[in-house]
Amino acid sequence: MDQSLRTKLRFKFLSGWVFELSRFFVSMNRQGGACLHVVDPMESSMLKKERAAYILKRLEELYPETPVPLDHTNSYTLLVAVLLSAQCTDVRVNLQTPALFKKADSAKKMLKLTVEEIDAIVRPCGLAPRKARSIRGLSEILVEEHRGEVPADMEALEELPGVGHKTASVVMSQAFGEAAFAVDTHIHRLAQRWKLTDGRSVTQTESDLKKLFPKNVWSKLHLQIIFYGREYCSARGCDGTDCEICRHLFPKRRTPVATRK
Repeated sequence: MDQSLRTKLRFKFLSGWVFELSRFFVSMNRQGGACLHVVDPMESSMLKKERAAYILKRLEELYPETPVPLDHTNSYTLLVAVLLSAQCTDVRVNLQTPALFKKADSAKKMLKLTVEEIDAIVRPCGLAPRKARSIRGLSEILVEEHRGEVPADMEALEELPGVGHKTASVVMSQAFGEAAFAVDTHIHRLAQRWKLTDGRSVTQTESDLKKLFPKNVWSKLHLQIIFYGREYCSARGCDGTDCEICRHLFPKRRTPVATRK
C-alpha cells in the first residue's frame, strides 16, 4: 500500500472516530451526563480570529443599542437588581424591584427594613431568604465602610455578601463604565458553540473572550451576546447547527454541539 493511500485511510478512520465520539457526548448531554465540546475539525475553515470578527460585526448590526435589561436608577439599585437576577429572569426581577426600591433605593434606607420585610418583596426571585439577607448585609457594609456608596472597585464589590465576580463585573461595567466582560450562562454556552473557548470553566471562557475581543467593546458585547442567546441561540432553541451565526461560522457542521455548564 502506497503512502498516500495509507494517509487517506488513516484520516478517514480518525474523522469517523471523532464523529462517533461527538455523537456519544451529545447523547450523554441529553441524558444529563457529563458533556464535552467535541466537534469535527473539518466543520469550519474560519480561524478563531475570523469568527470573532464576524460575530462582532453581526451582533453590532443586530443590536446597535444595548439598554441595560435590569431596571435601576443608580449604582445601588443596579447592584441589588443584579444580585436578585441570579437564577432568575430579568423580567421577574423587574416585576419585584419597583416595590422594593420605593421603600429603599439606597443602602441607608435599606437598613430601615428587616430581612423579613425585604424577603416578603423579593421572594419571587428565588433563593429565599438568602438574597434578602445578602441585600441587607451588603447595605450594612456599604454604610459602615463606604459611606453608603457602591465602591467602583472590583475587589471591594466581590467582598460584599451575595456578590460574586459576575455581579461585580456587571456593576463595574454598567454603573461605572469600566471595561469588564461578565460571563453568564448564555455567553458561556455561545462561546463554546462558536468555538471561541473550550468551556472548561466560566473563568477560562472570560479569559479567552478578553483575548479575542478589543477591550473597548467588552461591556457592550457582553449584552449583545446575551440578547442574541436569548433570541436566537437559546439552550433549547439551537444546538449549534440552527441559528444564523452558528450556520455561518460552521456551514459543514451536522452534529449538535454539547457544551459544558
